[in-house]
Amino acid sequence: MTSPGLPPTPPYAGPSYPAPVPPAEPEGRQRLHPLSPLLNGAKSIVVIVAALSWQTFNQLGAAHFAMVVAVLAIGVVIFSVIGWWSTGYHVVGRELRITEGLIWRRNRAIPLDRLQAVELRRPLLAQLTGLAELRLEVVGGGKTEAPLAYLTVRDAAALRERLLALSGRTTAPAPGTTTADPAANAAAPPMEAPLYRVRNQDLLVSQLLTPQALFLPIGIAWVSAQFVFEGSWTFIGIASTVTAMAGVLLQPIRRVLRDWDFRAARDPEQRLVLHYGLVETRSQVVPLHRVQTVRVTWPLLWRAKRWLNLRLDIAGYSGPEPGDDKASDRLMPVGDIGTARALVAAVFPGVDLTALATSPPPARARWLHPFALRFYGAGLTPDVFVSRSGRVTREMSLVPYARLQSVRVVQGPLQRQLRLATVYADTAGGRAGIARDRDLAEAWALAEQLALRARQARGLSAGPGFSAGPGFSAQPVGFGSPAQAAGPGSPAQSAFPAVPPGSVPPGSVPAGGGYPPPGPGAPDDETYWQRPSQS
Repeated sequence: MTSPGLPPTPPYAGPSYPAPVPPAEPEGRQRLHPLSPLLNGAKSIVVIVAALSWQTFNQLGAAHFAMVVAVLAIGVVIFSVIGWWSTGYHVVGRELRITEGLIWRRNRAIPLDRLQAVELRRPLLAQLTGLAELRLEVVGGGKTEAPLAYLTVRDAAALRERLLALSGRTTAPAPGTTTADPAANAAAPPMEAPLYRVRNQDLLVSQLLTPQALFLPIGIAWVSAQFVFEGSWTFIGIASTVTAMAGVLLQPIRRVLRDWDFRAARDPEQRLVLHYGLVETRSQVVPLHRVQTVRVTWPLLWRAKRWLNLRLDIAGYSGPEPGDDKASDRLMPVGDIGTARALVAAVFPGVDLTALATSPPPARARWLHPFALRFYGAGLTPDVFVSRSGRVTREMSLVPYARLQSVRVVQGPLQRQLRLATVYADTAGGRAGIARDRDLAEAWALAEQLALRARQARGLSAGPGFSAGPGFSAQPVGFGSPAQAAGPGSPAQSAFPAVPPGSVPPGSVPAGGGYPPPGPGAPDDETYWQRPSQS
């Protein structure tokens, strides 16, 4: 019952039942910056002008050619304005909804719990106009899901923090606080703890120590000799030669422009923050739990200066192709082993890059790798699975156990004859840690350990480190000094813990060492990995 003149009491209201909270006002649709049509149209105009051939210019003349370009430019701008007017975005609950298209309407709803990465990019035109572009990466996406181009730098940085907060990757920023991006508030004091900054001089020298730059003088000398001896040179020959030389030079130049002033830092949320680029600047926030793999590479021409580089495999980014200069996977473009050791420890706490021991494949694998067998290796540590390969360009991969998605044991026809197998430790980042050409029994035991440690790491450890479960030790595995195990190509070390005699059925582990058996309480399906094929 209600008293006369008083509003009705909601049902179940009282001391034990708090009054219901009224729903929040729905957020209205937001549009992109008004200059977005001009920036998008400018790119289309450049493409159109490049598509018009030199022959068209000669046929129409300069005046008529300019008129054609002007008409096409006006048309492009009109279509861009129409596209901008019909495009909008707004956040509803835990979804980002984007609407675009005038004739063909397209509505997209992106669940923020699938959001893995939000990257802030500023191409040259965006830098000149004070704008930025947001690129969203979601789980399972083969490409960027929803590029929002363009917003002001402040709005883009605030939206990035908001989306990451709603996705559960971090905490929501308090009202009135500045963002972690220094470009969003240049007057604010720095809030990032610096970890690494590339020396641009080393970056330039490192690109001179590449095969493209090394063989370019030889190519120029050969072309000059041909011109001197033949005495004539056709237009097609000149054009093809210039195009080939430009193609050789562009890749190192793109790398320098891409990695210029590369900086790595840690923000107050303990995330990795990367800033880099000259013509196109990028600001990338990487929560550490999204890092699937760290890859360490020693290029051949860099070894005289003891340089190496670090790359990340990040969940949410499609796997980059080799040589892809647009991939967002850099951690250290160039540096020494001391800097690399500190960065690896920042990404994977407790992992020492200079103390990762590996063991090579058995000697009979030399039939498959007659010259490079000693450069292959694999090892288990308390925190990561380590694998190395490469004779000319040496590479080492570090895969945390908690990031493993699947484990595969693969045998080819030659491997079956030699009783060898390759173990793949797959992650969500598109690449796998690979233990190549291991003894068959060792491969099955290694797969068993990877599956067991992956479950233990996900179940007992919240971070990238590994909490030792029953059946194996939490102490670093592997024998020999850390200096001997520091890099690929080091003397053969045993990277697997010794097994007490009689603790494992005969034939399930290689002679002289292997993997500890599952301890008490281990799942019954672990016996699957202890059945090496006898055929």
